[in-house]
Amino acid sequence: MLLMSVFFFSGCSTNPPVVEKSDFSVPDSGNVYIVRQGLHTGFFIPASIIQSHLPQVYDGFENSAFIEFGWGDKDYYQAEEATLGLAVKAMILPTRSVIRTVGIPERPEIHFADNEREVFCLDSQQYSLLLNFIENSFSKDSNGLIISSKDGADGNSQFYEARGTYSLFNTCNNWIAKGLKSAGLNISPAFKITAGSIMNNLSKHDKTLVRGLCNGRNRLQVSDLQ
Repeated sequence: MLLMSVFFFSGCSTNPPVVEKSDFSVPDSGNVYIVRQGLHTGFFIPASIIQSHLPQVYDGFENSAFIEFGWGDKDYYQAEEATLGLAVKAMILPTRSVIRTVGIPERPEIHFADNEREVFCLDSQQYSLLLNFIENSFSKDSNGLIISSKDGADGNSQFYEARGTYSLFNTCNNWIAKGLKSAGLNISPAFKITAGSIMNNLSKHDKTLVRGLCNGRNRLQVSDLQ
């Protein structure tokens, strides 16, 4: 019973927190993708939106169509070779976290054609809240600037210092759930530990958000996203 209580409250209250108001102003609706890559899920947001609202992150991704955001354990995420030892340490010990950003040159359904994914059309308020959640997940210096951690080994990614500690109860997938909840999705971050728990929840979602692309003429059917 005690373990279940710890699990629940860790999933709901650990930094970075769900946001309920936003300082951002997004003028129109836009698409956000959630793509599964093995044990990890990430947000994919059009680079043009990032340029306008998170310009410090956009720098270096000028030729990218989308930018991925993921949150995770600092040592494991930044390692050139992710070992079992680093993975076990990340799960059993609360550790420092980072945000990883990656630029991709095309839409996620093309770049990740074989990956499990979902796409939602967010209205301006929902997108503002999601962006505020992501921005609030970065650690900042005394001047309010986000803090770079290191360049990714692949040459197309960048790591930044992040808020919150990574643990079994506060994983990259739990972070995705908190971002979706911030944007208005009827999802509880509690127990959203694995990539499968995120994707399974999205595949049966109750339409709190509009599934598919914002452009109705090119709108994806749910079956196209499975």
